[in-house]
Amino acid sequence: MPDYEYDTLNEAQRRAVTTTTGPVLVIAGAGSGKTRTLVHRVAYLLAEGVEPWHILLLTFTRKAAQEMLWRAASLVGNFSSQVTGGTFHAIANNLLRRYADLLGYPSSFSIIDQADAEGIVNLLKSSLGLGRENRQFPSKRTIVSILSGAVNRSISIEDLIDRHHSHLAEHLDDLLTLYQHYQSYKRQHALMDYDDLLVNWRRLLIEQPEAREALSRRFAYIMVDEYQDTNLIQAEIVRLLAASHNNVMVVGDDSQSIYSFRGADFHNIMRFPELFPDATLIKLEENYRSSQPILSLTNAIIEAAAEKYAKTLFSRIEGGDKPKLYAAQDERDEALFVVEAIQKLVADGVPAREIAVLFRSGFHSFKLELELTSLGFDFEKRGGLKLTESAHMKDVLAFLRLLVNPRDGLSWSRVFLQLDKIGPKTAQKFTAALISAADPWQELQALPVSASVRVGFAGLCRFFAGLRQEDAPPLALYEKILEYYQPVFQRLYADDYPKRQKDLDQLKSIISGYADIQSFIDDTTLDPPDTGGSVNRDRLVLSTIHSAKGLEFDAVLVIGLAEGRFPHSAAGIMGAQWEEERRLLYVAATRARKHLWFTYPGELMPPDRMFKRVAMSPFLGEIPPHLYERLRPRHRSIPASFARPVATATMIKAATAADLTPGRRVSHAFFGAGTVTALASEGRLDVHFDRHGLKTLHLDYAKLMLL
Repeated sequence: MPDYEYDTLNEAQRRAVTTTTGPVLVIAGAGSGKTRTLVHRVAYLLAEGVEPWHILLLTFTRKAAQEMLWRAASLVGNFSSQVTGGTFHAIANNLLRRYADLLGYPSSFSIIDQADAEGIVNLLKSSLGLGRENRQFPSKRTIVSILSGAVNRSISIEDLIDRHHSHLAEHLDDLLTLYQHYQSYKRQHALMDYDDLLVNWRRLLIEQPEAREALSRRFAYIMVDEYQDTNLIQAEIVRLLAASHNNVMVVGDDSQSIYSFRGADFHNIMRFPELFPDATLIKLEENYRSSQPILSLTNAIIEAAAEKYAKTLFSRIEGGDKPKLYAAQDERDEALFVVEAIQKLVADGVPAREIAVLFRSGFHSFKLELELTSLGFDFEKRGGLKLTESAHMKDVLAFLRLLVNPRDGLSWSRVFLQLDKIGPKTAQKFTAALISAADPWQELQALPVSASVRVGFAGLCRFFAGLRQEDAPPLALYEKILEYYQPVFQRLYADDYPKRQKDLDQLKSIISGYADIQSFIDDTTLDPPDTGGSVNRDRLVLSTIHSAKGLEFDAVLVIGLAEGRFPHSAAGIMGAQWEEERRLLYVAATRARKHLWFTYPGELMPPDRMFKRVAMSPFLGEIPPHLYERLRPRHRSIPASFARPVATATMIKAATAADLTPGRRVSHAFFGAGTVTALASEGRLDVHFDRHGLKTLHLDYAKLMLL
């Protein structure tokens, strides 16, 4: 039995760690050490003699699971390496590989991501003739969102459209038909999407009592991180897994439930005591991140929540300034204020990477981005494509996926389309022949090909024959694939293949750490690596609040806190979405360690292009004024492009083509004031902006105003 000490835990944490029998609900306030508590609980169970394979740790990112188990190993040694830990989807994948035959799948099934799913839907739309004569038929992305949303919310497609997409009701029958074909396509090609992993894990536990009993016995101690982010399927999986023992501890914070758009159900954490009537409730309220003035304000934000577990965060961290509130004249004034605050922080010694500007929606930072760029300030905006979501990366991965699942029709289609003079119809015909054949590899050699593609097709057959004979690690196979793919790559992406090449090189370094292809494919699908620069660069962070959850910074500036923007205008009044918007502000504020600012513009330009006065967010209005310092508007030298007259119907109006003669003064929502210099063809014109120089704009989209 490994030695273990837990004297460093506070009283509530120690209680959560040592209560190992029966259901336990831990409400862990922001910054209260929930990860530390989970780590110590794993170590405590091992120290008490629990076999590591009886412990299951479910998280929402692979990184979180790896970090927790690594930290547990530092407490009790590598004994913890045999603990099963990972995301719901990753654990589902591992278990379904073993039990797939019970559900009618081969163990070599392939996992598809959202882009793959959209590709299948687009193919089916075309083959079914849907949307050809109706330009209002939903896009492939919308369709996949609807199908996935119904699964994650555990409601029917009919109900989802009725509640959230009523404008698409006329297409309901076609969408239901498309859904049936989508399901059939996945079964026929041995494919599972992300949602299928959870649905089939739940099916296994419900439909196969012996498998459920075996898994429940194996995982005698279950822990779930971020339980407030679970959907109904995940909550049911936890209940079924714990059915024989009820030794389940879930950790989460109802005040940080902000992912309903992904299907997360806030009420899972609220209903846990109903699901497990004898549950022990433990609250972690001591915060180890923020100063007390910040915590006092964040407590006030959530105090008005309609439904919550009452808790009061406190800190032993001494000192700290009161949070500050700045009411800007407009978005330009707000951007200038934020830039000045950032410059002062950096001058005072705060590293740029420890400063974050957070906002409700991505476009809320546009004005700020322009100002930062004009000053040459280096910043990182969180988000963007994952490495393996780009087309050239999917091309390469298709070869590896076929090695483990030769019935993966999506990958066959992608490989065939790489060949010169093979189009979608031929690729679809070849793919259908392969997936219905007893031996796809043998059928590949027998496909009837025209003379125009015979040479390229013969090369593909020789390539696969050699690749399948290779008894080599993934890295060696990847190098063989690159050797074949490089000329194809340069032909398909002639415009920018040098830029894309670095992605192929980056994937090479990633694959070198894997011993088998299946694990590599599963990981790149379930937890794809990000593109982008080094995380060690000292850059200011601009981020949506959703993307910043789980992070912390010395200084946080939350912008755009105006009525109609935060909460979002579509949130309604005092409903579930309104309450989630309140929790979103709470999450933003609790990211700050030492400094916190709230800002809002007093004037916005809505779609009608007429400026209007707006009030601060009603959530700010609920905070007692003594908890923050209100900053007075300061007289500053506003750059010429930022100076504009009060926007009234008589002083500023929308520009028409007839108005835009060379020399005419105009204003653009982002670039500010400028002068028309030339009219180009096809509705374009050149404008020299006072602050941003010469820009070519399209009249239909620029929405210029006359000055």
